[in-house]
Amino acid sequence: MAGYNEIRGLRVKYLSADPSNAEDGQVWYNSTTGNLRVEGIGVAAWSSGGPLVSAVTGIANTGTQTASIAYGGNLPPNTTAAYEYNGSGWSTAPSLPEARSEMSKAGTQTAVISTGGKSSAPGMDASFEYNGSSWTAGGTMGTARYTQDGDGTQTAAFICGGQTNPPLAPSAKTEEYDGTSWTNGGDLNQARNRIKAAGTQTAGLALGGSGYPLAVGPIGNSSEEYDGSSWTAGNSINTARYSAAAGGAQTSALLYGGTGSPATLTATETYDGTSYTTSPASLATGRSGLGGDGGNNAYLAVGGSTPSRTAATEEYNFSTSTVTAAAWSSNPALSYSVDANLASSGSLTSAVAAGGYNAPAGPGTVSYIAKAATWNGTAWSNITDMPVRRTSNNAVGATAPAFYTFGGQNQPGPSTSTHLPSTFNWNGSSWGAGPNLAEGQAGGAAAGIPNAIVLMGGTNPPGSISNNIQQYNGSSWSNSPVNMPTNMSSNGGVGTQTAAISFGGYQGASPFPSAGVTNTYEWDGSSISSGGSMVFGLLGCSGSGTSTAALSYGGRNTAGNKNAIGMLYNGTSWATSPSLGTARDYIAMGPMGSATSCLAVAGSGGAQSLVEEFTGETTTVNPARNITTS
Repeated sequence: MAGYNEIRGLRVKYLSADPSNAEDGQVWYNSTTGNLRVEGIGVAAWSSGGPLVSAVTGIANTGTQTASIAYGGNLPPNTTAAYEYNGSGWSTAPSLPEARSEMSKAGTQTAVISTGGKSSAPGMDASFEYNGSSWTAGGTMGTARYTQDGDGTQTAAFICGGQTNPPLAPSAKTEEYDGTSWTNGGDLNQARNRIKAAGTQTAGLALGGSGYPLAVGPIGNSSEEYDGSSWTAGNSINTARYSAAAGGAQTSALLYGGTGSPATLTATETYDGTSYTTSPASLATGRSGLGGDGGNNAYLAVGGSTPSRTAATEEYNFSTSTVTAAAWSSNPALSYSVDANLASSGSLTSAVAAGGYNAPAGPGTVSYIAKAATWNGTAWSNITDMPVRRTSNNAVGATAPAFYTFGGQNQPGPSTSTHLPSTFNWNGSSWGAGPNLAEGQAGGAAAGIPNAIVLMGGTNPPGSISNNIQQYNGSSWSNSPVNMPTNMSSNGGVGTQTAAISFGGYQGASPFPSAGVTNTYEWDGSSISSGGSMVFGLLGCSGSGTSTAALSYGGRNTAGNKNAIGMLYNGTSWATSPSLGTARDYIAMGPMGSATSCLAVAGSGGAQSLVEEFTGETTTVNPARNITTS
């Protein structure tokens, strides 16, 4: 074996001790131990991020993996929607002035220049600039087109290729932006549409693309490099493609997804300034027409078509750290049969669930239930039934048997329903009665621990929607002198008696609506104020966590459809989070863990007794290791 001083291409340090701040790929010889060592070698991998709010193709995306903006695209129809990514999920951003798809990208999350695309006409020449809070008109392109792409900064951008209409033909045109106006640059050597670009105005890349009609052919695997005035042919990419995504610099770039062979690609390629190398990391979801950008070995893949439109977001990383994405997974089912509207509280290792609703089996059937069960981290076990059947009841309690349930609706007969003021606690072996609520209330948002609770909103006799806030001090319930700003029911809640949030729900009066709201309200123990709006309106949503780190999951969206998407709240704003495996609403009411570790129990929508477990993103560092020992 060669000695360490014969290793070519790497500088090897001669040290008496391992460095405390070694960098990725650093090699050194430890003279004390006689070990030749290397800091953990980077691993390439794609992992799931928070999904887009809507499934969309032809979307544009620019920025970094932790601060990105995506905008436009086709739902269908073409959309004005824009979204911002914070490194874990998407939130809504100010809309484009005009609905467009297949626009170009350039800039950062707070300084965008984008142009062209499809709207009322197939090829547009107008540009839009974004400053982090609003969109304004930018300079007009010299050549109207769509399916072009670009990169650079808001004040030094370039675009190239695309398709003109009329005439319907691929373009070789390059244009440069100086923050005010577009001017012609050097033409591509090959006209092409559905191209992808990366780099800067003076060091750019043009990758893949096709001629018209959309045949991959010899153009699909070509690349060109730009020096600010002219393009020169580069080495061929390994997988011919168009409608892909790309990001990075002229000397360090990533190309991924697109249409080729097969039709929707998962293949990912890296570029080091000389050659393209197929990465061992492939997209989990093969797709075309996706958005993407990034750099420094950290990239995003956003939306696209599979061929059906997708909301999937994936993150690419090459580092010494292995990222395991946040995700929901199946857990053992609840031990009793229930559709929805039960109460629960606890954690991944200790929880209690009680009550709920089953669809009537026939005329004269009592649908509300008194069943209850405990969870020990491995399995659910039935316990003694509650003294009274109830549904839409709330509960608090960090672990079993500290379980306290209150309110809800009782069903004395098949066609009657009563709002309950009664409360019960489970002590591990039996149910005990507690003090009554100040008034019967069902389906509101609750937070706290068994001796310090706040209950916000819900319905009360005779079934009207309430803005009432009730509090429990460990001995009695009382109405707060402060009410919610609006009537609200079927809202979610997490936190403590003095630091809680209510989110989603529905307002107004009967009949029961199909659309939820985006409202978030923050309670500090004595006053209530508006918080950040949810990404979209929900009713019948559930949640876990705290007022500054909350996870919402499930619910019914504004279209009246049962929902699977999760959302995270950081105390200021909401962003998307990985989706449940099964869309459902009216999941068990009550926190079942934290924002990064929780259970979702039952819920309507074919999810009877279904339990899913959420695990947040984790990172494992690959430690330094020996190459050889002397």
